Amino acid sequence: MIDLAHLKNSNAAGVGLYRTEIPFMGRSKFPGVDEQTRLYNQVLDNANGKPVVFCTLDIGGDKVLPYCNIENEDNPSMGWRAIRVALDRPASLRRQLRAMIRAAAGRELYIMFPMVAEVPEFVQARAFVDIELTRGKERGAVVPKQVCVGVMLEVPSLAFQLNALCPLVDFISVGSNDLCQFLFASDRGNPRLADRFDILSPIILTVLKNIVTDCDKANVPLNLCGEMVGRLLEAMALIGLGFKWLSMAGSSIGRVKEMVLGMDMSEVQHAF
Repeated sequence: MIDLAHLKNSNAAGVGLYRTEIPFMGRSKFPGVDEQTRLYNQVLDNANGKPVVFCTLDIGGDKVLPYCNIENEDNPSMGWRAIRVALDRPASLRRQLRAMIRAAAGRELYIMFPMVAEVPEFVQARAFVDIELTRGKERGAVVPKQVCVGVMLEVPSLAFQLNALCPLVDFISVGSNDLCQFLFASDRGNPRLADRFDILSPIILTVLKNIVTDCDKANVPLNLCGEMVGRLLEAMALIGLGFKWLSMAGSSIGRVKEMVLGMDMSEVQHAF
């Protein structure tokens, strides 16, 4: 909500990733449907017609809710978190989806599921969206005029399933932070490992280029969000690879836009 106040001044095209878990972390109990509805409605109102991509609850790992019983794990970033928690506790996921659908009444709604590792996980999660849409219609509620459901591609295994995934999604967002740390088995929160791999290494560029190629072939909208997007050289490389939508911190938008407006697109694309 703090960042949304600067949405207009930043000249952003919209909100590429709204982290719904942040408000959950500041409460003493799980917020109900009505409370969540008010929050999401406020977010959409403040966006003033610009698209907002709501990422469903991404808890676990380094995001722990004091009122959610998640046991300590040896590898929490690869453990019981995000979509894995949601699918094991579908009532909580359905309440969140119900609130999003109510808040977006008559407007466009973008929903994204995080930490998906296999296509059946997305199929199961998307089915809950359809269930909640049907529930709203049957009760005479005003539903969103359009619902787009996508996935955060941050688990490497999903990059090898795009032929099966693309026909099922409305968009894909690459989460570069987790994707890179999983590719190199390198904890991005460990300062001793911060310089162990190059974010623009041929390995990463090859993986990203393959994702762009598969999504373009299937005509699936693709974007990338992560820390690398806010750095000029990395952003230029991503554009050269074929990414047309970049999601970054609001403070980075100005300098990245300035770089894009001053670059020769044909030369950058030729390099890749």
